[in-house]
Amino acid sequence: MRRPPAGLLRLLPALPALAAVAVALLAGALAALALGVAPAAIAERVVQGIVLSPYGWGQVLYKATFLAFTGLSVAIAFSAGLFNIGAEGQAVIGSLVCALVGIAGAGLSGALLLPLALAAAFAGGALWGWIPGWLKARWGTHEVIQTIMLNFIALALANLLIARRFGMPETVRTAEVGAGAWLPRLEGLWPALRGSAVNASLLLAVAAALLAHLFLFHTPAGLALRAVGRGRRQAELLGLRPGRRIVLAFVLAGGAAGLVGANFVLGYKHYYEDGFSGGIGFLGIAVALLARNAPLAVLPAALFFGFLSQAGFVVNTLVPRELVDILTGLILLAFIVAEQARRRASRSWAAPAGAAAEEGAA
Repeated sequence: MRRPPAGLLRLLPALPALAAVAVALLAGALAALALGVAPAAIAERVVQGIVLSPYGWGQVLYKATFLAFTGLSVAIAFSAGLFNIGAEGQAVIGSLVCALVGIAGAGLSGALLLPLALAAAFAGGALWGWIPGWLKARWGTHEVIQTIMLNFIALALANLLIARRFGMPETVRTAEVGAGAWLPRLEGLWPALRGSAVNASLLLAVAAALLAHLFLFHTPAGLALRAVGRGRRQAELLGLRPGRRIVLAFVLAGGAAGLVGANFVLGYKHYYEDGFSGGIGFLGIAVALLARNAPLAVLPAALFFGFLSQAGFVVNTLVPRELVDILTGLILLAFIVAEQARRRASRSWAAPAGAAAEEGAA
């Protein structure tokens, strides 16, 4: 197969994501027509409710912040060749621990309480991530099964603790955390965002993506973790200990998911509420796949799915919100197919180039 121009090759990694979005938009338009709704009416509602609305963008950014943390969680684990299905449970435990520390330290100054609450969110998620990491490293158990089961345990445990120990009477939430642990809303910087839930944890999500990128690609520990992801046998031959890297990957992945508590507990509600997560862990898988597990690419991928989620809310009087779930699934399926086609094409283009190089050397 003839090798394409270098410019096209540079764009090739982005083509599967673009193809997936195009397929989803086409499918959404066809579904709307089947429901008797003009796609133009849906587009107009989205433009008015989000594109031209600062409040709408604020809500998109708020939802994208959740998905940035859970997307990073999945991406970090996958860098070590691990599939973390447990971001949901890790987010729940991290958020609950964050709230409990924020409540217990209510009398402390903000300079002390806020870092403690953030550290608690990370530590809670990291602890829940450590469990499947240790089991995988010690016993070789499958991380997918473990993390799915730990999701159920986390949700049930949080529900039990709220119902029997830490919940406010006749509610499904805790008391408020101390005011010193509150993260400011971004409406203070941009008054047009007034009423939206977006807060300073958005900046924390950006910082987390940058740190994850630097760690994975510019530190010896991150390079070792990625080497394990390429092949554990090969990593052992290089003198690395795969077990330690597996545990580290899950601890970091869990900690990233636990930081969801910064967005919901510290930046929005100021308390933990049972059932708040609503599938953000599973959407994090979609974010990581669309970003091809690159930490910096997680941010625009999270923004896209945050936009899609808010669009479902904006147009729910025209079409069912479940249509967004269908489109999310279609995006993933289309991306997987397009990514496989891209890899096949890359291999076929690389083969003639290698043969030509060998002929030149001869």
